[in-house]
Amino acid sequence: MTNAPVDDLDTTLRAVGDIVAGIRDDQWQAATPCSLWSVRDVTNHLALGNKLFAGLLAGKPGYPLDPDYADALGDDPAGSYRRHATDIVTAFRRPGALEQVIEAPVGAIPGIAAVQLRTVEDLVHGWDLATATSQRVDYPDDIVERALAFTRDQLASMEASEDGPFAPPQPHPDDAPPIDRLVALLGRRPLG
Repeated sequence: MTNAPVDDLDTTLRAVGDIVAGIRDDQWQAATPCSLWSVRDVTNHLALGNKLFAGLLAGKPGYPLDPDYADALGDDPAGSYRRHATDIVTAFRRPGALEQVIEAPVGAIPGIAAVQLRTVEDLVHGWDLATATSQRVDYPDDIVERALAFTRDQLASMEASEDGPFAPPQPHPDDAPPIDRLVALLGRRPLG
């Protein structure tokens, strides 16, 4: 029996892992669509997020309590990203993980919401990395459509705030590819 939300995350992490592996040595300090973060910062943010959630699912406290949450990439960013990606997928595949309530930075959430949050996070920040390093994103449209539906539901339930975690949605054509609609919803300007 397959586990669709975890399968979506696994596929996403593999695609983003390919993007990270395609980053050249001279691109790690390049600017990204996340204006305050370089390519390395975004990659580290993703690796740390995956490390954090794998730990939370195992009952370990997360940052800022743990001094290991600073640099999750070391001297091998692509290898480290993939290692943390494998760890989180393994953690979410454990029996009961999707029903488990974890204390995440955003508050107490069930594992099913956490796996979907991680998928959205990696899809969007993977797009950021690909955009910053002139790479192509290759995400399955059906996964992005599910992430888009989840994100719309989550945003609809959030209180409007000027200092929220996302920039205001950006305009995009209704028939834009799913990834362009997702990144536009979360405040980025799609290139297409």
